[in-house]
Amino acid sequence: MSSLSTHVLDTMHGRPAAGMALVLSGPGGEIARGATNADGRCPDLAQRDLAAGAYAIRFAVADYFRASGVALPDPPFLDGVTVEFGISAEGGHYHVPLLVSPYAYSTYRGS
Repeated sequence: MSSLSTHVLDTMHGRPAAGMALVLSGPGGEIARGATNADGRCPDLAQRDLAAGAYAIRFAVADYFRASGVALPDPPFLDGVTVEFGISAEGGHYHVPLLVSPYAYSTYRGS
């Protein structure tokens, strides 16, 4: 089994993205819903053991920036960002960071 964590950084404001909603989906459908804490992390994800397979985390980017007082166009350029990733049979820890602004994002496999 594998563990999972995420960390979301708001690159527009230079701070953790606190309060961003996210949904984790896997081979059987939706696994968990949560929101990032004051440090931009979602501890609810870290408490899960995940089998090998294809997964996705959908981050509610536009809702987060609107709640932060950012005026976005309608429709926003980035409404939600979905990061699809695979967990191998070897197990281990998977960290999926997201660096995001209203018009760009970046992700990678962290440690």
